Amino acid sequence: MTAPAPTGFIGLGTMGLPMALNIARTGAPLMVWNRSTERCKPVAEAGATIARSAAEVFAACETVILMLADEAATDSVLARGTSGFAQRVGGHRIVAMGTVRPGYSSALADDIEQSGGHFVEAPVSGSRKPAEAGTLVGMLAGCDVDVAAVRPLLQPMCREVFACGPVPNALRMKLAVNLFLITMVTGLAEAVHFAQHHGLDLTRFAAILDAGPMASDVSKIKLAKWVQQDFARQAAISDVLKNSRLVVEAARAAGVASPQIDNCAALYAETEALGLGDDDMIAVIRALEQRTNAARLAASAD
Repeated sequence: MTAPAPTGFIGLGTMGLPMALNIARTGAPLMVWNRSTERCKPVAEAGATIARSAAEVFAACETVILMLADEAATDSVLARGTSGFAQRVGGHRIVAMGTVRPGYSSALADDIEQSGGHFVEAPVSGSRKPAEAGTLVGMLAGCDVDVAAVRPLLQPMCREVFACGPVPNALRMKLAVNLFLITMVTGLAEAVHFAQHHGLDLTRFAAILDAGPMASDVSKIKLAKWVQQDFARQAAISDVLKNSRLVVEAARAAGVASPQIDNCAALYAETEALGLGDDDMIAVIRALEQRTNAARLAASAD
């Protein structure tokens, strides 16, 4: 009896590594590749095969999951724009889990389908901790047959998976979710900043919020990080800035007002400029502190 072809997984970053680990731990055949080979070791220890190149993954796997940082990395892995693109994607099902522009995703889907391949959008909602726990929320877009084929692959990674219709609706849905998440956490940062500058006990503030109707898994995790001054990355400032800009761009394209995410994008850009791009998104409080200090200096100079 012929062994089933492995699923390919390319991109073992902050999110991709725990996601691939959750697949490998099910015992399903999995082949992984990452530009930094040391990232592959934990997945290999869980039973996955390490490929020597992206091309080897496509040669061995019919379905290839991509969890890549941006559009350039995606194009590079797929050899898009080169004579090798059609051979690489033809006859394959490409599952794109990264967060990119909806317009880019639509164009990529068209190119893959014209080359004889199949394309499914599969962005997820959640950061590193839910990725490790396998409790992400998945969103799928593509033709019904491909979505049905991909859904079981996401089960080890996701608590729930939702079909969102045709490409690029999964990414549009992800951006809508991100808009709420980013503005919520940024509002929470402003509340923490306000409490601190009024001399309030931050532990008590967190306990009161956790006991009330605004409490959520996200608020509890982020508040605990502020109390502990733990800025270790779960969702990095640079990634949140990228996602904020994607939401702003999509809003502009649709002629939609977006005042809160516009302000958030400015704050995360200021935080990144402080050299904090690799810190968790709670480091946005540093931009608020910088603005407060600047306002006080300006007031004292008057």
